[in-house]
Amino acid sequence: MPATSSYPTSAHWGSYEVLVEDGRVVGTRPDADDPAPSPVIANTPAAQHHASRVARPAVRRRWLDRGPGPDPLRGHPDDEYVEVEWSTALDLLAGELDRVRRTHGNAAIYGGSYGWGSAGRIHHAQSQLHRFLNTIGGYTSSRTTYSHGAVEVLFPRILGTPAANRLLHRAPAWTRIREHTELLVSFGGLRVSNTWTSSGGRAAQTAGPAMRGAADAGVEFVSVSPLADDASEDVKAEWVSLAPGTDTAVLLALMHVLFTEGLADTDFLDRYTVGADALRAYVLGERDERGRPGGTERSPEWAERISGVAADRLRSLARRMAGRRTLVNVGWSVQRARYGEQPLWAGLALACCLGQVGLPGGGFASGYGSMGNYGGGATPLGLPRMPQGGNPVDSFIPVARVADMLLDPGGRYDYDGEERRYPDVRLVYWAGGNPFHHHQDLARLTRAFGRPETVVVHETHWTATARHADIVIPATTVLEREDVAASQGDLSVRAMRRAVPPHGQARDEYDTYADLAERLGVREEFTEGRTSRDWMRVSYERWRSLVARRGLEVPGFEEFWERGRAEMPGRVEDAALLSEFRADPAANALRTPSGRIELFSETIASFGYEDCPGHPVWLPGPAVAGAGSEDFPLVLLANQPSGRLHSQQDMGAHSMAQKVAGRAPVRMHPDDARACGAADGDVVRVVSARGSCLAGVVVSEALRPGVVQLSTGAWYDPSADGVGCAHGNPNALTEDVGTSALSQGCTGQLTRVRVERFTGEVPPVRAFEPPRGVTPVQDTDGSRAGLHRGQAGSSARSVRTRR
Repeated sequence: MPATSSYPTSAHWGSYEVLVEDGRVVGTRPDADDPAPSPVIANTPAAQHHASRVARPAVRRRWLDRGPGPDPLRGHPDDEYVEVEWSTALDLLAGELDRVRRTHGNAAIYGGSYGWGSAGRIHHAQSQLHRFLNTIGGYTSSRTTYSHGAVEVLFPRILGTPAANRLLHRAPAWTRIREHTELLVSFGGLRVSNTWTSSGGRAAQTAGPAMRGAADAGVEFVSVSPLADDASEDVKAEWVSLAPGTDTAVLLALMHVLFTEGLADTDFLDRYTVGADALRAYVLGERDERGRPGGTERSPEWAERISGVAADRLRSLARRMAGRRTLVNVGWSVQRARYGEQPLWAGLALACCLGQVGLPGGGFASGYGSMGNYGGGATPLGLPRMPQGGNPVDSFIPVARVADMLLDPGGRYDYDGEERRYPDVRLVYWAGGNPFHHHQDLARLTRAFGRPETVVVHETHWTATARHADIVIPATTVLEREDVAASQGDLSVRAMRRAVPPHGQARDEYDTYADLAERLGVREEFTEGRTSRDWMRVSYERWRSLVARRGLEVPGFEEFWERGRAEMPGRVEDAALLSEFRADPAANALRTPSGRIELFSETIASFGYEDCPGHPVWLPGPAVAGAGSEDFPLVLLANQPSGRLHSQQDMGAHSMAQKVAGRAPVRMHPDDARACGAADGDVVRVVSARGSCLAGVVVSEALRPGVVQLSTGAWYDPSADGVGCAHGNPNALTEDVGTSALSQGCTGQLTRVRVERFTGEVPPVRAFEPPRGVTPVQDTDGSRAGLHRGQAGSSARSVRTRR
């Protein structure tokens, strides 16, 4: 029997050990100190050595034969690639970067990395790419995130930037909620599976046990969601079932009860907010959304007609909230929809009406149940990081508007009070991300990716994004390199040692960029004479120096690396958001025009946006406006998957175990399943106004009638005729439109669909097959063709070997 070795590692889904035999990962083992390890770790062995790994540099045949230029066939399922030597790939890529920047300027390069490729602090894909592009003159960048784009733009306007940052990164800790909160009302659920993920990884999964501990201590939970299981069974949450996309209506009705029954804290509203009178007039029907006389009273009866929540239940809930120490949470899922700013703003307004903002255990939050480190403490002293340098190019787009940018260069759009124009991007450079997972309307995104002259992707696997690239660069996984792991609010900083040899000819991206920089004459500027191991040491020691200035100590790098981890210094667990402001609003004024919480924003109102007026209002999104449609009678809820992080390691054991007939599961209420003649295990076709996909049915009473749930993350597979995605990616169905002109955030959470039982021959899933021209590499005991770290200077060559 071969010897088995264990290697501690970290990923966005937690810290754990991988078990290795003869250079192959054969299993995983939870960290001994993790009280509730994520089952997602079981995906690692199959994904690490899967046939879909990118083993060699590859160039798309049509680009190689025809040269750079737009190509509507880019991303075609039968596209062919040519595997080339490393020196050839680097020469081609360096030449193309130089051509584009000299001919069109650096703004014609879009640095599209979204940053989820690695949990490491040094080999962080986004940081590495941006450092390289900054070194060669800059790039068009993106702002905000798909996760919470509306949060990132709205709250700086109504709370000020420092308070908005605290809302996202220093929320009250679960330990403080346990001590002080009596009632937690969450819009968008409190899914424990979402908390398995923390950007950068977390030493232990603490959110689930902390929620359970709060419930055991007497905290009452209310989950307002279309899904009964949107909160863990452990917290015994009361389920308030509402129609998707109607959260704002419910929030306004709760405020209506507070105003009409004298339960609103007028002293708090007068002292700490501006605009309460305008909001009150709107809620009571005295004014419309534009402040004109005459409006609709936003009463519980009005909200019942829209949301399906009984008026008496809304009154009862409002009274309970007014009588308890109440924390209002609006999850990120709720704002990933048309007009997603409104439930956020209304949630904050409700918390202000309750008068508990700034009190321990009370107030407002946006993120519990959305990410593992939200409510998991804070690390105000920062973390080790790879410096990116400055970008001399001021061109940017909101991240979720990438297809608009590519399809409409020079086109006008609004964003956060500015009238902007999309840049004319000729080269897209993507690393560590998969927009064909997280973007909407994937057929449209494919058309958009056909417009640039060149698309470059660094990848570990042949994802759909890699299959839309002209030049594909193989990258190492976290198990094939060294790094340092830690995340916001983490318990420790951890060493990530290399566990297995790189797959095929995969290389660390740092070395790839260093060799590209050499070809472009800036190697010294990019590397500063350091290897990636040197950067680990330098970044750690710089952080250690910052920590020392606060009178705290962490071991030196060599001691840390030997130990394997160091306790996080200066970690805090806050009890309340805006407590200093509440204590003295004059001395601790917010960074808003008024210095107070802006329930009405003169600034936002001055923008004149029809889809985002100056205070929270009810605007029916497509999920609501389309009610009663014969063509699309159901609302699809595309939430985050529990079997994986996004689309990562979709071929892993835990992810594959959830699939039905080899494709993504779609949950349906028994009434809706019967209506379309479907039963458990059937393959159905889910159709929207934009496209279709196949999925496997799971019949469940854990969602309200009229709602179907198809989680994101199934690898996009457009290979079957007449089907947008044979594998079940819901973004084949969703609409590519921003939340509003204010934040232009992602709206992928909700879309109207119909479901049909699939009666033809079910097509195979080809998502995990490498493209034509690519020969998979079988890992051996550690030997591999090609280059090892640091071996590929500008004159180095690799041997193209097939095994």
